[in-house]
Amino acid sequence: MKKTLYLITLFLIGNYALAQIDTTAIKRIGINPEFSYKMLDQNQNLRKVEILLNSKKNELIKNNNLIIGTSLISIVDYQHSNTDSKFGYLMRHPTSNNQIGKDVSEAVIHSFQLSVTATINSWLTSYAELLYNPEQSFGSGTITNLNRNQIQLRKAFVVFGNLNKSPFYGAVGKMDAPFGQMGSVNPFTNSTMWHAFGGLGYGAQIGYNKGGLHAKIMFVQGGAQFRALHVPVGDATAVPSKLNNLVADLNYKLVISDKVNLKAGASYKKGGAYCQGFPVFHFTPCEENNPEYTLYGTLDVNNRLIVMASFAKTFNEWEGTFNPTPPLNVFEASKVSSLSLGAKYDLNKVGKIKHTLSGEFSNFIAGPNGAPWERQNQYVLGYQALMNKSAKLFVEIFRTEGFAPLNFISGSADFDPFPPGTTHSDRDANSMGIVLGAQISF
Repeated sequence: MKKTLYLITLFLIGNYALAQIDTTAIKRIGINPEFSYKMLDQNQNLRKVEILLNSKKNELIKNNNLIIGTSLISIVDYQHSNTDSKFGYLMRHPTSNNQIGKDVSEAVIHSFQLSVTATINSWLTSYAELLYNPEQSFGSGTITNLNRNQIQLRKAFVVFGNLNKSPFYGAVGKMDAPFGQMGSVNPFTNSTMWHAFGGLGYGAQIGYNKGGLHAKIMFVQGGAQFRALHVPVGDATAVPSKLNNLVADLNYKLVISDKVNLKAGASYKKGGAYCQGFPVFHFTPCEENNPEYTLYGTLDVNNRLIVMASFAKTFNEWEGTFNPTPPLNVFEASKVSSLSLGAKYDLNKVGKIKHTLSGEFSNFIAGPNGAPWERQNQYVLGYQALMNKSAKLFVEIFRTEGFAPLNFISGSADFDPFPPGTTHSDRDANSMGIVLGAQISF
């Protein structure tokens, strides 16, 4: 009897506690597939702070809400190279651990993302994103190795701003550097421009956005441990421990007519990835920074045809591209540059499924004419079917010309990993392939 009374008492207390919960608060926790797709898309628009601010401005997301988002990319692909174990396609980490022989095929999870967006009020918003990407991880071993199967906090930042009330805004945290036009027209593949110059790191960003003019500056923690944002921090360390790097961007959108607009811009980066001496080993500290600049433009016709063009280059030569050992010492140190040209066209503007065709060329130039590490070109033709503004099926056909990975790009100083006077870079290596996949965001 006592046990029965005890259980009845617990039941009544539990019901009373549930009755006190604010049901409106529960309703504020939810999903927004269209918004999550934009924030988690990994190659088409990488200016996530700008996307978040515009989403609030256009009321795509509401105040005082917690939005949970996910995105999963699964792919099936096949590649063939004319050279053993030298595949220039960068959507998979280019090492012999993953790609052996002249033919590679796979069916894998490319990546999975989980995001949380908290719109505290009209002025304050936070965003955090977790990423699992064994295909592009820099961990050791193959894609089954635990070191390649880690979950990382890819991006996380707090945004201060309300574009409906003020053109000024700010952001603090881990975010993409506002350098150039790193996005692509491709449904899946990142441009070589992004691989070469796209930065990601800790920093503080200040921006102004009004009347077509958009200016921003980001103060970045230097070092060599973040993506493409290398600046010496002293004591021969690569750890980002000083706010001593700088990225600035200015662009203007010109409205030519009701259906046509043109955005043009330029960016500056105090220090990028191309500053190590010979032999080059990625993520090692530099003695001096190597500044970079970029020019870019986007033509939008009727929100249906998009044409994009970008060019980026270092101010100084990359010292590590000179190998002092014969016979490779005939190739002088070179500045690094990248060019990207692409266009996409929506076959239909209305309907439950939007069909889009795209094509892009992008390259990476790291050496003089004839050098084994001279260049790596990438051509991509793509098709995507976008459903509910948040999920897409896609197919791409791609070709790469050249094989020039950053690690030991011009060779090594001893027999580890290559004999002196040799390099694994290969100007004449090329590969072709096809990738089919799905990106489901929710």
